Amino acid sequence: MSETKPTNFSVYLAEFLGTFIFLLCGIGCVAAMVLNKSSFSQWDLSITWGMAVTMGVYICAAMSGAHLNPSVTVALAIYGCFDKKKILPYIVAQMLAGFLAAAVAYFLYYDLFKIALEAAGSDPAAKTSLVGIFCTFPQKNVSILQAFFTELVITGILMSLIMALTDDGNGVPRGAMAPLLIGIVVALIGASFGPLTGFAMNAARDFGPRMFAVVAGWGTDALTGYPISAVNKTIPYFLVPLIAPIVGALLGAKTYTVVIGKKLVCSI
Repeated sequence: MSETKPTNFSVYLAEFLGTFIFLLCGIGCVAAMVLNKSSFSQWDLSITWGMAVTMGVYICAAMSGAHLNPSVTVALAIYGCFDKKKILPYIVAQMLAGFLAAAVAYFLYYDLFKIALEAAGSDPAAKTSLVGIFCTFPQKNVSILQAFFTELVITGILMSLIMALTDDGNGVPRGAMAPLLIGIVVALIGASFGPLTGFAMNAARDFGPRMFAVVAGWGTDALTGYPISAVNKTIPYFLVPLIAPIVGALLGAKTYTVVIGKKLVCSI
């Protein structure tokens, strides 16, 4: 008895679900830290995001390949075997998942958000700082150029390692271990460089929830981060985690295919 081939819609829905679960857990962790004043270390935060990625991959890998990230989708379409016709639907599914995950997290933590906003009163910095629950901003002493370069480099590392960990020709087959190992990579990057920019590495993780923050009452402050960061309003910060991860993923995928992948092919 032959298996029924999944429809495109079911594939996109699976990608949406995986991205939603990963972002809901990640945003929920940040909300717990900020709103409940939980004492999370950088490693605690990083490992939670890493495990959230792992669970998101596990739930939809067989159906959609579990990209969970527009940067991964674009890089695999250019340097892998992913169908270029599916780039836009995947990105739409990922972005919608990010928006909805932020909305659900906001609803679940609504009472604590209300208390925090009342405490912020007329202090714009205190109110804007709450946007960091949904999206990323650079550390106040980090310039926009340094933030862009940071996101580019760490996403390049992430993408090259994703390719390495899913390439059975590069070492022993990882199989079901691959999602866990990818989650550990995310945690390692977060622990190493998270304090600089919040380690977005993913437009769906940042832009989707950021758009929810815009409509939920934070307005343009959610796009710029002003006044909590040194980033100037003339260059809205949202452009950094929107563009830099895609550039970084392309560079990371290219580096892997040239330095590692090509050598594996040539050795067969």
